[in-house]
This record gives sequence, structure tokens and C-alpha cells, in this order.
Amino acid sequence: MRALVKPAAAPGVELREVPVPSPGPGEVLVKLQKTAICGTDLHIYQWDEWSQRTIEPPLVIGHEFVGTIAEIGVGVRGYEEGQRVSAEGHVVCGVCRNCRAGRPHLCPHTEGIGVNRDGGFAEYVVVPATNLWPIPDEIPSELAAFFDPFGNAAHCALQFDLVGEDVLITGAGPIGIIAAGIARHVGARHVVISDVNDYRLQLAADMGATRTVNVKNERLLDVLDELDIDGFDIGMEMSGNPQAFNDLLSAMYHGGKVALLGILPAGTGIDWDKVIFKGLEMHGIYGRRMYETWYKMTQMVLTGFPLHKALTHQIAIDDFETGFDLMARGQCGKVVCDWTGEIEPAA
Repeated sequence: MRALVKPAAAPGVELREVPVPSPGPGEVLVKLQKTAICGTDLHIYQWDEWSQRTIEPPLVIGHEFVGTIAEIGVGVRGYEEGQRVSAEGHVVCGVCRNCRAGRPHLCPHTEGIGVNRDGGFAEYVVVPATNLWPIPDEIPSELAAFFDPFGNAAHCALQFDLVGEDVLITGAGPIGIIAAGIARHVGARHVVISDVNDYRLQLAADMGATRTVNVKNERLLDVLDELDIDGFDIGMEMSGNPQAFNDLLSAMYHGGKVALLGILPAGTGIDWDKVIFKGLEMHGIYGRRMYETWYKMTQMVLTGFPLHKALTHQIAIDDFETGFDLMARGQCGKVVCDWTGEIEPAA
């Protein structure tokens, strides 16, 4: 089969032939239809510091995908061949304290599909049956392909009650864009998102953000006066940028709540006075709540959430380099690669 492989400890990935994997007990083989490019895939492609300490080549990358069940391993119940599914990208141990307590998203032994084991940028992928998520017929495959990052946004946005609240999101990457839409969808009053990328800020506005702020051109704190508020009730840090994080803290209302999804650099400084004297509540967000987040995002799409507005490019898998280039330049929302041949490669 063809697969997108990280062949060695160096920048780049290659589309090459590899053996088709076989499902073991409790596993299924999924024939892929579409795979979305994640920021994690871009890190692996660029071979940055995180990748160098995390990835062990050779590795088939990719963890955002949708496909149909091609083969069912021994002991699997509740699924059938031909069924369309996506999958949770975190494989957990199932026996630790958190897994047994119904908090598997906090399993300390988590392995990532496409990070610690072969992933879904391939014609076939093997995943545990417990990680599968059935996709209703009403949801197009090009949207189901990026349910994984949709789940990051949903987990972060739904961490706190948003109804009637004023929300600030720092970072208009695809997850921040989707989170802006979720906040508006569930009833937030003002949804403000900041970034330095006008293309992605426009996507966030299309998704439902009520105010966008390019911090190269205007101060975030000036927006408080414009909106006639003393601060934001809910903050979501999705940029991984230390300055953006500290700007968010400065703009929070006393007693506000902050969800942290962006990965801040080691040694990031923070003005703890703003946290302590404002009485801020801060919560780290990792992955998705298994599987309540998957349920909620499925129902949001089925009841009209405009997830399609976050999808900007569909390309043939042979054009994967174009997709990674778009991601690196920030001139895209979600980029989905097609394995079915329905989309012709660029000439």
C-alpha cells in the first residue's frame, strides 16, 4: 500500500510503498478515504525540536482520518465491514487509575496514532476497536476527516459555561477558528479572536467570531473599551505564543476562566499577579474527553454547526507537498488529502 512515511531523522516525508498492516485481537483494519494534515504532522515534516525528541523513524504519520472498516480482528463486537468510521487518535492503557475512573483522556500512558505508532496517512491503518467513532451518513467524509482537531476545539471551548459570556481566543489556527465558531454556536455574547494572520482571522469571522484583532495593528486591550466591558469572562489560549498568553491574562475579568491548549515554550514567563489577584481559574486541555467530546461534536454538526467553513482545501494525496506548504505559510484552514482518486492530482 502507499503511505506517507517519515523515513529518517531529517526534514521531509515520503510517499512510498509499505506492507498492509493486519489487525490483531481487539483491532480493526480501516481503508482510508481522506486524511487531514495536522499541525503535529507539520512539526514532524519540518523535523523541529519537539519531533526530534518524540518521533522514532521510520513512521507512517497522520492521525486525522476517515474511512471504512476493511477487516475486523478477533474479539471485536459492535462493528461491521464497510462501516464508515473515524477514530480517536490517543490510544490509552485502559487499566490505570484515570482510565478506570472514566478519565481516559488523562491516561499517563497514552500513545498517539501517527506519533508513537503507525498512523492514517496511508491506504490502510490498524486501530483498536475501542478508538473507533461511527460517522453518521449525514456527515460528509471531508468533514469527518478532521473530527480529531474539531474535538480539541470542542474540549477547550466547552470546558466552561459560555452562554452569555465574553470570550477571548488567542491564536487563529484551525483549532482556534473552530473554537470561535463553537463559542458563538452555544451562545457566547462577544467572541474575540487575535492573531497576526489576516487570512485566518477572516476564516474565524466567517466561522462566527464577532471581532478579530490583528495584534500587529491594534492593541487587544483597546478592544475592551470598544466593547464596553471590563474584561473577558472566558479565555482560550491556542497560539503557544508567550506574548499572546500574557496579553490574554491582562484582558481577563476578575474571576475569569482560562483554558490552555496552545503549547507554550519551556521557560515562558507569566505575570502571576494577574492570575492570583484576579482569582483566575486555569485549566490545561489535552486531546478530547473520550468519548463525550466526540458525541457532542457529532450532534453539533448534525444540528447545523458550520464545520465546513473551516475546510479550505481538498487535494489528492499525490499533492501532499502542496498541503504542507499551505500549512507552513498559514494560508489555509483545514487541508484534507484524498485517497479515493475522486480528486485528480494537479497537473
